[in-house]
Amino acid sequence: MTTPRPDGVVLAIDTSTVVCAALARGGELLATGRVDDTRAHVEALTPLISQLCQQAELAMSDITEVAVGVGPGPFTGLRVGVVTALTVAELAGTTARGVCSLDIAARQHVLGRTASSPAVDEGFVAVIDARRKELYWARYDADGARVDGPFVGPADELPDLPVVGPAATLLADDPRVIDATPLDVAVLAQLAATFADAGLEPLYLRKPDAEVSTSRKSALQPGVRLSLTKRHRQDSATDASSDAPSTGGGQA
Repeated sequence: MTTPRPDGVVLAIDTSTVVCAALARGGELLATGRVDDTRAHVEALTPLISQLCQQAELAMSDITEVAVGVGPGPFTGLRVGVVTALTVAELAGTTARGVCSLDIAARQHVLGRTASSPAVDEGFVAVIDARRKELYWARYDADGARVDGPFVGPADELPDLPVVGPAATLLADDPRVIDATPLDVAVLAQLAATFADAGLEPLYLRKPDAEVSTSRKSALQPGVRLSLTKRHRQDSATDASSDAPSTGGGQA
């Protein structure tokens, strides 16, 4: 893995929720952007990165590190994010590293806290929308270090702790919600080296909706058996007779 440079240019990507990316050099944010469409990852991510490079007056080859959120999140979104990160890293002659997307949300909350923010002495929970009326979540200590998770499940399975993260908006009147800020990957671009490496395997946490069957299935209705009609049996017998070798005398 490439050693991070203090003055290097970091590209950060996350597609666990919407499409977002950011560029930073030496901890200074150069450009950031997002496309608020949870189903446009394929079409939106690469143009967004190109737009940010133009805005920061950088070429793709100027990027020295790529950091990508690996979820948890939806299958298509995470695959697009990781593949794009690997592709950009290859083009730039560097490497990519993965970060848990919930860790980004947790760090956002910690950095955004003020003197008037609710206390989180016993820690907090960060949440991302998992759809199907479920949440991806992980538990963090007061400083934003992950102590448990990530998991997926309904909201009533969350620990009785303050809740932060982009999916906190789904918990309508829940008094535990203290921060529902959308995920901002700028914090990853600025502080990439301080995040725990999560590898580049997407954190799906559950099986896909559609799976390839590994068993054979009959096209017949239950209880229905194939049978040849009398005509078919006669034809088959005739064909077999004509194909049989002759037992008569050979050519003189």
